Amino acid sequence: MKIKYVSIFILALILMSFGLPKNIQKKVDKEILKTYDIETYNFTEVLIASNIAKTLPSNFNTNNLFKIETNNSLLGYAYLSKAPSKTALFDYLILLDKDLIVLKSKVLIYREEYGGEIGSTRWLKQFIGKKGGDDLKYGDNIVAISGATISVRSMTNAMNDFLKSISILQNKNII
Repeated sequence: MKIKYVSIFILALILMSFGLPKNIQKKVDKEILKTYDIETYNFTEVLIASNIAKTLPSNFNTNNLFKIETNNSLLGYAYLSKAPSKTALFDYLILLDKDLIVLKSKVLIYREEYGGEIGSTRWLKQFIGKKGGDDLKYGDNIVAISGATISVRSMTNAMNDFLKSISILQNKNII
């Protein structure tokens, strides 16, 4: 009997060691609940085969692409990644609807003194409605921010790479 409880405890520890860090998961949960206007949901990792992931412009590794479902119905997807700012990386989230159209983008953690303005809801709204195949251009259809040029270009490049990747995954019927 004692072995059974020890086994269950070890299994629980192993399961808790996977997934997103707690501070990131909390922020992701908050954005999902707000964006999809739901109370409960399932958050399931979407695994991309490594031979396909290597060919994509965006980084698709473990724990960065997830299906969001409720009552066995697909609501959309969440993508988490990092992009470079001047001297560090910032964490961002992209939420998609079930048709792979951007519902929301959010800078989760910004680690620089300058350039944090890219985290403003007002600036990030320009990505809403974008989908695979759309082309984003800094200074053209993406607004510049004085003092945040590197971060703006980085987020724009990250979104472009992501949209291209989503288009490829969609065309290959992977998502």
